[in-house]
Amino acid sequence: MTFTEKISEKARRLSKSLVLPESTELRTLKAASIVVDEKIAREVFLVGEPAKVKETAERGGVSLYGMRIVCPEESPKLDTYAEHYYQLRAHKGMSLDEARKKIVEPLHWGMMMVTREDADAIVAGTENATAKVLIAGFTIIKTAPGVKSASSCLVMDFPDKKWGHDGLMIFSDCATIPNPNPEQLAEITLASAKSCRTYLGVDPIIAMLSFSTKGSASHQLVDKVLQALKIVKEREPELEVDGEMQVDAAIDMATAQKKAPSSTVAGRANTLIFPDLQAGNIGYKIAQRFAGAGAYGPFLQGFAKPVSDLSRGASVSDIVNTCAVTLTQ
Repeated sequence: MTFTEKISEKARRLSKSLVLPESTELRTLKAASIVVDEKIAREVFLVGEPAKVKETAERGGVSLYGMRIVCPEESPKLDTYAEHYYQLRAHKGMSLDEARKKIVEPLHWGMMMVTREDADAIVAGTENATAKVLIAGFTIIKTAPGVKSASSCLVMDFPDKKWGHDGLMIFSDCATIPNPNPEQLAEITLASAKSCRTYLGVDPIIAMLSFSTKGSASHQLVDKVLQALKIVKEREPELEVDGEMQVDAAIDMATAQKKAPSSTVAGRANTLIFPDLQAGNIGYKIAQRFAGAGAYGPFLQGFAKPVSDLSRGASVSDIVNTCAVTLTQ
């Protein structure tokens, strides 16, 4: 089975509910129809004005069978949601009336559905920029206990199955935090360990990447990785993680034996932690183009509830895959 087949099967077994707030976007509706038909989610909620949702579906020839349209302005939960949102934003000077006007926006309503456990997961981004999805997530769903910064990861699927776990690897962070400090880099690492267990179904073997391997170079950028590694080991001492490490030492055993012979991670990594967004974004796209690797994601990690952001150029299959992954979190 391919990664997407495995993750869809896992989502079917878990049988969770999904909310899609961008319900007047045709790609979203087409993806929702597939999610329902393939039973990837137990239930799919579409947030929006029913007439507009139905008009979009009719225009695109999409059946809304098995989906529930939620109109925030007409929902019996409006008062409850507005009060909850008011409590979250009162310290910023927001009034209850302002909260009521804001919460009916589909993105905010969907986030509140997940926060209040009226839905299990949310996927958005075909119409909303990443920043807007993240801000709504931070404001309403918030990060998991003990986590200050949300991040992201990609599942990379290599044609050559010698890499990572049967060709599958976690790359992080390739989409969210431009220049993480040591604390943030540590949180990215710990969140990616959880993502590895969730998505790949194996224990993480994590390499924290740099342009240096085990002291081969001295620089403040190397120091940042080492400081992050120390934090990770203090928080999860049993985690198999090492650094700082160049990518060849992390994934190639022959190189590892020369550059890091005492490391149990070197040459075996299935999870790569990039030192910053620039390196991560460049790295995954090189793997895509030169190695022909499939890149699934980015998937958000570190939130208290399952939430994922889509590229505004996402295809229908991208949306379906992201829904399946998010429902397994």
